[in-house]
Amino acid sequence: MLGWSQQNLADKAVVSLNAVTRLERSEVDPRFSTVMAVQKAITKAGIEFISEDDRRGEGVRLAKTGT
Repeated sequence: MLGWSQQNLADKAVVSLNAVTRLERSEVDPRFSTVMAVQKAITKAGIEFISEDDRRGEGVRLAKTGT
């Protein structure tokens, strides 16, 4: 959705490229702080995380802007 590379995400989340790579590959149980930093960077860029409680199911979408 954002067109970011792993390096872009790592830079914006202020985590290592290695951490992003391992997170995407589910190679290890990531640190909570890493997951939160990545989520914060993605949210700041305009992506909204949808909970599984939402009637449309969990996932992500572009956040609404305006009003």
